[in-house]
Amino acid sequence: MRISEINRKTKETDIKLSLNLDNADKVSVSTGIGFFDHMLNSFAVHSGIGLCLETVGDLLVDCHHTVEDTGIVLGKAFAEALGDKSGINRYGFASIPMDESLAEASIDVSGRPFLVFNADFSDDKIGDFDTQVTEEFFRAFAFNAGITLHINLKYGSNDHHKCEAIFKAVAHAVKDAICENRDGVLSTKGVL
Repeated sequence: MRISEINRKTKETDIKLSLNLDNADKVSVSTGIGFFDHMLNSFAVHSGIGLCLETVGDLLVDCHHTVEDTGIVLGKAFAEALGDKSGINRYGFASIPMDESLAEASIDVSGRPFLVFNADFSDDKIGDFDTQVTEEFFRAFAFNAGITLHINLKYGSNDHHKCEAIFKAVAHAVKDAICENRDGVLSTKGVL
């Protein structure tokens, strides 16, 4: 099974995460940031993964460390669970509407980390979540998972809808990319 468990404690955060790429029966998320919990729960459900996550962070400062460190740990767990990446589609794409907003995500589970993030938000916050850390979360996730990730928010006016469309688009792209349907590694080099 493609699973991973990671515990990571720093002076800023304490994170316990278990990930199951093949069984979405259990999803439990707690970061202390309500909107971020909502986004991570949506990400897990829409990508079809099992995710149990507890993050305790220095929210007295702001949400930056909590969000970024969660991305780091989630990315590391993905990399560990995928192993040598044999048998997966490797690529995924999704275009997801959320009311008036439309987001697209393209992913290559390549071992070459990169992020392109084209999205603007109107306000600084959605609840207790700083909108500017959305990019930090996905950068931390992509670089620690070893994936190339392109996120393009095509349009939208409501920041909640824009952010949710982004998380769901990435989730559906991930779901396609990690789907097992072949033998070996999808690469002319034979390895990723």
